[in-house]
Amino acid sequence: MNIILISNNLAKARTLTLTTTHLVLLAAAFFLSSIVLAMGLNYLSLRYADKIDSPTLRSLVLSIQQEEHQKTQSYLRDSLNAMAVRMGQMQAQLLRLDSVGARLAELSGMKPQEFRFNQSPGQGGALSTLPSHDMSFVEFSNRIQELSHLLDDRTDKLGALDSLLMQDRLKKKMLPSIMPIEAKWYSSGFGVRIDPFTGRSVFHEGVDFSAVTGTPIVAAAGGVVVYSDYHPEYGNMIDVDHGNDFVSRYAHASKRLVKTGQVVLRGQKIAEVGSTGRSTGPHLHFEVRHRGLPQNPSRFLKMPG
Repeated sequence: MNIILISNNLAKARTLTLTTTHLVLLAAAFFLSSIVLAMGLNYLSLRYADKIDSPTLRSLVLSIQQEEHQKTQSYLRDSLNAMAVRMGQMQAQLLRLDSVGARLAELSGMKPQEFRFNQSPGQGGALSTLPSHDMSFVEFSNRIQELSHLLDDRTDKLGALDSLLMQDRLKKKMLPSIMPIEAKWYSSGFGVRIDPFTGRSVFHEGVDFSAVTGTPIVAAAGGVVVYSDYHPEYGNMIDVDHGNDFVSRYAHASKRLVKTGQVVLRGQKIAEVGSTGRSTGPHLHFEVRHRGLPQNPSRFLKMPG
């Protein structure tokens, strides 16, 4: 690089030639002088910082500090709000778990006092001699997250168990298990007997309850009426389908109170005792059939004590 110098004091122009070495040396000198200057200013600012009385500088520092403090407070507030929302959700889950637990205890036949779901379990023990420390905010947040996942898992599992037990209980309720008539004994049982008309040994496919004409007959379980008509042998007869291939039969009634296709409830009055069809006197002939085959009603009925 050539630099031409022109001046009134010089008789002729001079030329300076700068090589690459000269340029590198100049750059190094400028860089070193900048470093020395910065270090000097830094030393002076640290040495006389307590003597500097600059409102603008103090205002700038305070503004930066306040901004950082507000950011920290905002983060903590948002985190606490999120944790409060999650805590509310967990409390709602615990209430639901208490309800499910109480229902499961009832379905399993446990005594209510064995599981007090509305009370906190007792805890205690000697003070540990091992080192302990205060839980940090991050540890507390992680712990709540873990508990939340556990609650979700337990809720799903207990909900599934509750559904299974409830379904099993409903199936049992759909079985013809309550007495269709107020009686404490059978006038004729299930199985082989002497036919009252022919005197021959025959198989009796149900049980008979002797009662006064007009005595109420109720459904032994809920279901749908699939037959309500007069039968040549059974007289006024009603068949109720309870699902799962179970059907109960009520025969020889004096009056039928339900129609085919009607839904009846457990214990609902459906007929009155009579002596219609092949009958020697007023009584209720009651049958339980599974897939069309007669079953012993005594296996299902709960006889009053």
